[in-house]
Amino acid sequence: MIERPALVWSPQYGCDIGTHVFPTAKYAGVMSSLIASGDVAYSGRLEDCAEFAPPPASRALLESAHDAAYLDDLEALRWTPRTQYSELPLTREIIDAFAYGASGTTAAARLALERGAAAHVGGGLHHAFAGHAEGFCYINDLAVAARVLLHEGRVGRVAIVDLDVHQGNGSADIFKDDVRVFTLSVHQEHNYPANKAHSDLDVGLEDGTGDEAYLAILAPALEQVWAFAPELVLYQAGADPYHDDQLGGLSLSLAGLEARDRAVIDGCVARGIPIATTLGGGYARKLEDTVRIHTTTSRLALQAAHRETL
Repeated sequence: MIERPALVWSPQYGCDIGTHVFPTAKYAGVMSSLIASGDVAYSGRLEDCAEFAPPPASRALLESAHDAAYLDDLEALRWTPRTQYSELPLTREIIDAFAYGASGTTAAARLALERGAAAHVGGGLHHAFAGHAEGFCYINDLAVAARVLLHEGRVGRVAIVDLDVHQGNGSADIFKDDVRVFTLSVHQEHNYPANKAHSDLDVGLEDGTGDEAYLAILAPALEQVWAFAPELVLYQAGADPYHDDQLGGLSLSLAGLEARDRAVIDGCVARGIPIATTLGGGYARKLEDTVRIHTTTSRLALQAAHRETL
C-alpha cells in the first residue's frame, strides 16, 4: 500500500505579491481542501508542511529552459527589458517561489512516470519565455520539467496540453523547434497575449464559448495529442475559462471544467500515458471558486494515480 499521495506542493508558493489579481493564497486553499476531503492525509499546521515540497531548484535545472543572462537578472533582482514585463514585483521571495515551482513540476513529472499520474498544486506558468518574463510568469516550469526529463532520457516525447484561457505563448516559443515536444493550446482567441506564439496546435475560441462547444472542440484536439504518442503529458489546467473569471471571457461552468479535466486525465490513463497536472491561472471573483476548480483537477489526478497503483 502506498501511503504518500502522488502530490507536490510547497508552502512557499503562497508568496507575497502585494495587492494583485493573482491570488497566491489559492495554493494553500487547494491543499486545505484536499486535506479536509481526505484526499491528502496531513494532521499538522499547513504552514509547516514540508513533506510534499520539491527540492530547491538548482541553477542547472533552470538553465534547462532559460537563458543564463535572464537568470542572472532574476538572481540579482534587476529590472531590465528581460524582467520588466512580468507584471509582478521582483523580490527574492517571489523568485524563490517561482524557482521552487519549476522544481515542483519536475518532481510531479517524475512521480507521474512512477505512479501513472501526479498532481502539482502549483505551476503551469506558461507565459515565461527562455529569455524574458511575461504575464505573471518568471520561470516556465512546464518547459523546465519537459527539458529535464528529456535530457535524462526518461522520456523521448512530451506533450504539453495547455487549457488555460490564455495562450501558452512561452511554452510554444521555447519548443518551436523541438520535435520531441508537442504543444497544444486551447484558449480564448481575443485575450492576452495580443501577439500569439505558434504552438504545434493552437485552437483559438470565440468569446463566450460554453461547455458544450468547448468540449466538442477539445475532443479532436486531444486526438492529435494522442496521435503524437507522448510518453508524458504535462497538463496546464488553468481555472480561468470559468464563466466568472476576471481575466477570462469564456463561459465554462464548474461541471464543464471538470468534464474538461476528465477528458484529459482519463484520456491519458486509458492510453497508459503518465500525466502530471499543474494549476495555471485562475482569477475568479470569488477565491473559493478558483480553489474549487483547482481542487477538482488535483483530486482527479490523485484518483488516477491511485487507480494505476491498485
